[in-house]
Amino acid sequence: MQTDIDPRSLIGRKAFDRNGHKIGTVDEVYLDDATGVPEWAAVRTGLFSRDAFVPLEPSELADDGLHVPFERSLIKDAPDFGVGRHLSPEQELQLYRHYELTLPPPPDRIPDFGRLAGQDDAA
Repeated sequence: MQTDIDPRSLIGRKAFDRNGHKIGTVDEVYLDDATGVPEWAAVRTGLFSRDAFVPLEPSELADDGLHVPFERSLIKDAPDFGVGRHLSPEQELQLYRHYELTLPPPPDRIPDFGRLAGQDDAA
């Protein structure tokens, strides 16, 4: 999926499985802690309004919604961590395993968010 998309534009979009069947509506978008890139979407599914996490890569965004390249049954069986909370590294690992995705390489350098803007590295 293109990484320059505003995650807020995904909220409320319909989500479809690999066969074009509607699986639900995008409820929330989760960003990667290190890069800030949208990584997961929580899709509200079915009668019981459960949220299923789906990977945004390799999903595709089209005019009609988010197309997730997995079977509906696999999506609905994804681990349920609830929404509105941060995904832990362990939870993300469970999702990568569930979808049989290759783990992304670690970032070259994790940003130091504690450093003040304008500070020298030598300081």
